[in-house]
Amino acid sequence: MRLAVRLTPRGGRDAVQGWAVDGDGRAYLKARVSAPPVEGAANAALIALLSKALGRPRSAITIAGGQTARLKIVEIEGLDEATLVQVVGPRPI
Repeated sequence: MRLAVRLTPRGGRDAVQGWAVDGDGRAYLKARVSAPPVEGAANAALIALLSKALGRPRSAITIAGGQTARLKIVEIEGLDEATLVQVVGPRPI
């Protein structure tokens, strides 16, 4: 499954904050990590956060796009919609 994730580095704490919708009506997941956006530290923290929150191994989660951008495309192997809804709620329409 692919998800759009808007990451806030140096966010004070590591947390998945739920869904939001951009100006074009596309849903994305909001997340914040305490790690700085230096040498991939924030991306690694995001992978660890999603791994823990979604119950998937870190090896099943990759950043497929936007490595240096705030809006990232994250690929999560073996994740189904039901598990995603259970953890972060239903996607906004």
